[in-house]
This record gives sequence, structure tokens and C-alpha cells, in this order.
Amino acid sequence: MSEKIRMNTPLVEMDGDEMTRVIWKQIKEILIEPYVDLKTEYYDLGLKYRDETDDRVTTEAAEAAKKYGVAVKCATITPNADRVKEYNLKEMWKSPNGTIRAILDGTVFRTPILVKGVTPLIPAWKKPITIARHAYGDVYRGVEMRVPAGARAELVVTKADGSEERELIHDFATSGIIQGQHNVDESIENFAKSCFQYALDVRKDLWFSTKDTISKKYDHRFKDIFRDLYESTYREKFEKAGIEYFYTLIDDAVARVVRSDGGFIWACKNYDGDVMSDMVATAFGSLAMMTSVLVSPDGNYEYEAAHGTVQRHYYRYLKGEKTSTNSMATLFAWTGALKKRGELDSLADLSSFADKLEKAAVTTIEEGTMTGDLAAISVLPNKKAVDTETFLREVNRRLQIL
Repeated sequence: MSEKIRMNTPLVEMDGDEMTRVIWKQIKEILIEPYVDLKTEYYDLGLKYRDETDDRVTTEAAEAAKKYGVAVKCATITPNADRVKEYNLKEMWKSPNGTIRAILDGTVFRTPILVKGVTPLIPAWKKPITIARHAYGDVYRGVEMRVPAGARAELVVTKADGSEERELIHDFATSGIIQGQHNVDESIENFAKSCFQYALDVRKDLWFSTKDTISKKYDHRFKDIFRDLYESTYREKFEKAGIEYFYTLIDDAVARVVRSDGGFIWACKNYDGDVMSDMVATAFGSLAMMTSVLVSPDGNYEYEAAHGTVQRHYYRYLKGEKTSTNSMATLFAWTGALKKRGELDSLADLSSFADKLEKAAVTTIEEGTMTGDLAAISVLPNKKAVDTETFLREVNRRLQIL
């Protein structure tokens, strides 16, 4: 490519932490900037800068994503007590993903990248399974307390007119813990809309699961909103598209998923989706081979890798060692964002470039060159494990001939 591909509107670029931050820079320098006149509005979501700005930068990045419509995010640290000590933080800052998702709302769709030579641990799975994860509320917005012995815990709702409604949680004969969770109808409705619309866009069946037999009000509310929206707006569209929507309990859904051949969307509440997306990714081969995109109800998109910052590899990198860290999910975050930017701005060459880059990456693995995690599970006869930078340069070599 002699001339760089132009962009009209910037992507919102959210940089991150540790090994993924290193890979982020390499992907840009080796695979994107030589070909694309890259325009981004940059936000440093690295833990040190989040601490310096009292985490204002995370909110600013999310608001920019709403402004420009497409964002790409590197993996970031959600600090625990050890991280607070390690980075000398002012406080234990909240998950940046949780903050961004609360501002954008919508749904996180996670889909594995399938490559020849990496066989799913569940032999029946032949097609990718997409996890649709609600991106607001529940345990991620929970309020928690330690409770001393002899205390009584109650759930209290004070209504607009000042009246109260109370429900006993527990009389604590011994000490214990409590947690309060919430969600709101508007967010659940947006979750349902995103799931139904995405299923229509990709023409795949949609499954939804909760545990409404136990959670007869909380989980049942999710079930009712999905049902009502489907019946009022989407049933006819689904039937016309030849796809199906159905609801089942989450334990039944797990059994069905394991027996299936894949090829559908599985919608889950926030925590369920967090756990199940890791399970699906690992069973398909690697968490580093899982794409992730947050789709908001008003048409904003935030692409990211589904995995963390690869701390162990980062410490080796700081010692000057080469690491064989899988860069596929981070690379596909970039290609997803570039593809969507091209689609929204009617820049066919930008979207085409992103498709070619994905193809070059998959071809590199299928021709036997891959990072160590995949080499350990690949059944290809002539596989070769390489370090991260070598892998990216091998992708570039194939990209140049596409």
C-alpha cells in the first residue's frame, strides 16, 4: 500500500496497563500506522494516571466514546489491596470497565476467534458461541457491609411520598456479611434491545438465562422484560429471519450449551456473563482468543480484549526477557474498531484493511506460527512458538501480500 488509508473521524483510544500496554504500542507501530493515517483521541487509562486524575480520565474517556461513537480499549488493572500498595495509590479505584459500561450502558458481546489446529475442549462445538453480557448493575454496583453478631439487617425502600417498605434480610446470631444489589428497568430493556438487534444483525438464535425460580422478583424482572419486548417488537422479525429466541434457567442453559454444536448468542446477566465468557473462551482454546465489544442502545461501540493485563509476562518483560504473549484479542479489538469506524463513515477501504489484517493474523496461526499458549494446545504438525513481536511481524509479512 503506497498511500495510507485516511480516516475522517477519530477513534477514542483508551490505553491500559502492563504487558497489554506494551503489545498495544507494538500493534499500532507494526500493523496499523504504516498503513492507516490513524486518528485517535487518546486517553491514558493506565493505573498511575487514573490515580493522578482521581479517576476522572476514565469518565472523560467514556464521554468521548459517546461523542465519537467508536472506542478501542486496552486491558486495565482493577486494583486490589496488593495493587494499592504496589502502585502507592490514593485509594482502591473502581473497575474502569465498570465505570465505562455504566456510562455507555448496553451489552458486551464476546465471541471466540476460531483457528484451524486449535480444537475446542468440548468436541461437539463446531461454531463460535457469543456471550451477550449485561453491562450494568448487580454485584458490580453492589454495596457491602460486615455485620456484627446480634444485628438485624433489613432491606428498606423509601418511596417518593416518604413511606417505607421493609423486608427482613437476616437476624444475625453470629457475625456475617451482607450485600445489596440493584438494577433498573431502563438498563434491562436496553440490554434486551441490544441482544435482539444483534441477533437479527448476525442472524443467530438468541438464548437468555437467569435463575428466576429462586430469584422470583429480581431475576424474574429480567425474564419478563425480555419476554414482553420480544412479543411486542421482535417475534415477527425473528420468524422472518428464521432465527429463534427462547428463555431457560441458567443451569439448564449450561447443559444445553455443552451439548450444542455452537453458533448462537447466549445472553446472561452481568456476573453470569463474566464467568461464562471465560468458560466459553477457555473451552474454545484460550481467553486471549476472545473478542469483546460493548454495544450501547444509542449505537456506540467500545472494542476491547476480554482478558487482563498479563501481569506475570510484564514482570518478565521488565527484566529484559522476551515474552510469548498472545496478542490476538488486542489485535481484534483494533480491527473491530477500525471496521466499525469505516462502516459508520462509509470508508470501505478502512473496513477492508481491518478484514485483511484479521485474515493475516488467523493465517499466521494456521500456517504454524503462534505464541506459546496456542502452541501448547495446537494439533498442527509443524507449529512453531515465537515471541510476541516476532508473531506480529509475521502477521505483517502476510498482510503485505493480501
